[in-house]
Amino acid sequence: MNVVFAVKQYISKMIEDSGPGMKVLLMDKETTGIVSMVYTQSEILQKEVYLFERIDSQNREIMKHLKAICFLRPTKENVDYIIQELRRPKYTIYFIYFSNVISKSDVKSLAEADEQEVVAEVQEFYGDYIAVNPHLFSLNILGCCQGRNWDPAQLSRTTQGLTALLLSLKKCPMIRYQLSSEAAKRLAECVKQVITKEYELFEFRRTEVPPLLLILDRCDDAITPLLNQWTYQAMVHELLGINNNRIDLSRVPGISKDLREVVLSAENDEFYANNMYLNFAEIGSNIKNLMEDFQKKKPKEQQKLESIADMKNIKRLLQNPKVTEFDAARLVMLYALHYERHSSNSLPGLMMDLRNKGVSEKYRKLVSAVVEYGGKRVRGSDLFSPKDAVAITKQFLKGLKGVENVYTQHQPFLHETLDHLIKGRLKENLYPYLGPSTLRDRPQDIIVFVIGGATYEEALTVYNLNRTTPGVRIVLGGTTVHNTKSFLEEVLASGLHSRSKESSQVTSRSASRR
Repeated sequence: MNVVFAVKQYISKMIEDSGPGMKVLLMDKETTGIVSMVYTQSEILQKEVYLFERIDSQNREIMKHLKAICFLRPTKENVDYIIQELRRPKYTIYFIYFSNVISKSDVKSLAEADEQEVVAEVQEFYGDYIAVNPHLFSLNILGCCQGRNWDPAQLSRTTQGLTALLLSLKKCPMIRYQLSSEAAKRLAECVKQVITKEYELFEFRRTEVPPLLLILDRCDDAITPLLNQWTYQAMVHELLGINNNRIDLSRVPGISKDLREVVLSAENDEFYANNMYLNFAEIGSNIKNLMEDFQKKKPKEQQKLESIADMKNIKRLLQNPKVTEFDAARLVMLYALHYERHSSNSLPGLMMDLRNKGVSEKYRKLVSAVVEYGGKRVRGSDLFSPKDAVAITKQFLKGLKGVENVYTQHQPFLHETLDHLIKGRLKENLYPYLGPSTLRDRPQDIIVFVIGGATYEEALTVYNLNRTTPGVRIVLGGTTVHNTKSFLEEVLASGLHSRSKESSQVTSRSASRR
């Protein structure tokens, strides 16, 4: 299962079906991003596509010597645009491809508008998602839920994107979902409804073991997107931000015009492809040596590993003027999630430290918002185990043994979930099947979708499992791909922060829970 190949195959087929001759590619805002993820402009130019236009552009010239390949999402707005186009065609012939299922009534409207008979064909090609890596896809949706419930428009878009992915991979899966998430259950039901309604589209060759779609909710692991991620790809996203394989460097002082936007694609950049999954220590031995020198120079009292429950180190970091308010707040968020109900919870004191440091109210309120979003009350699984501080410290010490780079030792909760799923041990009372049928055998083709967004660290987990588990193929997707800043925007967009009054009041209540 390779999502980049699936989408690229669709684009190639569109171009081939239009035959020889000069062509224009007409797209909308979303399909422009979809195409750019799998094809470079130079690649597509070699296939006689010499012009790229947006369907909503008002200033397109009449060019009757060009064939038009239209690749559009089947929205009402796009259908209206193409109807207007067909009434006054600017090109000699039109090959129209929709990225998802289009209604019969819309097809009829297109036929009625084609009075000059310029339409050669209308087809559905299911490339309705962003193919980030071969095993990672995104829908570029930030803020998919209001509270714990779906935004209706985003639920519709997510259902369309997920069903398009299944169709592009030719999979008709059994569905499991995270029981603790109403949003996961709702999405599972919507996907199932589409599969039932469009059953003819999903009549693929049966496999011995049916594929499996597992729908999860980001709130079950709010830790992973808050942590610094240490692979090359993840670090670039964390520090600079990657949007459709593009990095905006326009704010860098003195940057040349050529470098204001940089394309980072594993399909066309050999160095990036070879290094994207390498961690911080592996990218360059000089960086690793620098880190080792730094550790050696630290005072002995700082080298001593104290109990995680001891907050002296966190307080020291908060008092360090070099620690930004964003990172200070993030550190307290991680602590708040971990020790939300611990008897020695020191959160009120840390919140006061944030205030004394001059951290803005916006970031202080985000601490309680993150706990509301992904705290113990809403998690369906035990993200932190074991529970007592002594056992946690022992586990931490054990984890450090043999770890070459402590910065890369964190495993996202998804790793444990998939490990249990592959071994047939994922509990049905926590992740039930939708419908009466269940898998008798261990799954082989697995599509995982995370409502609220996936991360590049989780993509690395999937990459490693694909590499080390023979016979198992996993694809990961999410409403978006997060770094820390986008995750906090997701939390804010959910509206959960509005339930909190003063952050100090909320943290006091959190500290008193048992």
